[in-house]
Amino acid sequence: MAHRFRDTIPLSEQQRLVRRSIREICDNFDRAYWRDRAQEGTYPREFVDELIDNGWMAALIPEEYGGAGMETSEVVVMMEEIAANGGGFSAAQAVHGGIYNTVPLVEYGSEELKSELLPKVADGEASIQAFGLTEPNAGSDSTSIETRAEKDGDEYVVNGQKIWTSRVDQSDYLVLVARTTPKSEVEKSTRGISMFLVDLDDALAQGALEMEEISKSVSEFVHSYELWFEDLRVPEEYLIGEEGEGFYQVLDGLNEERLVIAAECVGLGELAVERGVEYANEREVFGRPVGKNQSIQHPLADAHARVQAAKQMTYDAADATGGSSEEIGARANMSKYLAAEACFEAADAAVQTHGGFGVATEYDVERYFREARLTRLVPITQQLALNYIGENVLGLPRSY
Repeated sequence: MAHRFRDTIPLSEQQRLVRRSIREICDNFDRAYWRDRAQEGTYPREFVDELIDNGWMAALIPEEYGGAGMETSEVVVMMEEIAANGGGFSAAQAVHGGIYNTVPLVEYGSEELKSELLPKVADGEASIQAFGLTEPNAGSDSTSIETRAEKDGDEYVVNGQKIWTSRVDQSDYLVLVARTTPKSEVEKSTRGISMFLVDLDDALAQGALEMEEISKSVSEFVHSYELWFEDLRVPEEYLIGEEGEGFYQVLDGLNEERLVIAAECVGLGELAVERGVEYANEREVFGRPVGKNQSIQHPLADAHARVQAAKQMTYDAADATGGSSEEIGARANMSKYLAAEACFEAADAAVQTHGGFGVATEYDVERYFREARLTRLVPITQQLALNYIGENVLGLPRSY
């Protein structure tokens, strides 16, 4: 693979080590592997197991619990490389939750809970791949979630519904966000929300959880589910952090995670450019490579420039995560916005370069295009990113 297209930013020694190590793992999984996973709709278990065996799924778990204790500046390299080395955005999403869903536990979990669970996650004995926040009647307005968790003795009883909860089928535990105080009874809508750790096997054994897979046309091997909870009993020791403060706990690591999403978009954009350039050099029409035509050259060159610009901003932002939350938030939202736009343009250029073969599954770029379109929607829409920039960076009136 043409790494020269993307080795454009000076890295620290630790970042270079991450890049080299991840590339070595990714080299064992070629394009056909990812194409087959997408066509069959099967989770990339072999790839994930190799990451687990090499300690990468414990990237954000502190060393004292058996993890790698990595920083955001290193995780952006890891996730960019996973996306750029053939797997695309979906490959990164297949492992993203398993890495980032440990953060609330690390930051807010009790010492007993951390000591019990984090070493198991680090060793691959347990996984926390699923995060339950989105609901049919709430969407991006997370303060309007209706799932309730009511205290009953030394347990909480959960009732409600979640949607677009991914990787439940690959997870032992679910991080669940629920209201412990109704929205109508709190002074601020952001209060009264709490986070819980749910043992999925226990929930199913109780008969308190029903789940149904959502059929979708992108990220086929990362399955998403609609969940229904009916009188699910969660031990009080599985409350993460302080009751009623869950919304702020969710927000705490959100900006750094958004930077990693931006890096995944960058990786997808780099992958699309590389495939477009490869085809443009090989395909001959009218006795000459199609890449000799400026109508092919210019879109690819423009996409490359945009992807690398987004990459520079993302990496600069990751290096500056020690600043204020306002500064981190501004950089994170701008990085995500620019990276999603850039990878979409790159995927579009790759499809156009391939002509009719751009929609043939054997060339993969049609999958990259579908994934790039998805990045404009998740984890937040482009419009919400612009809302944040408009209000918090430009000082414009709140629009929603």
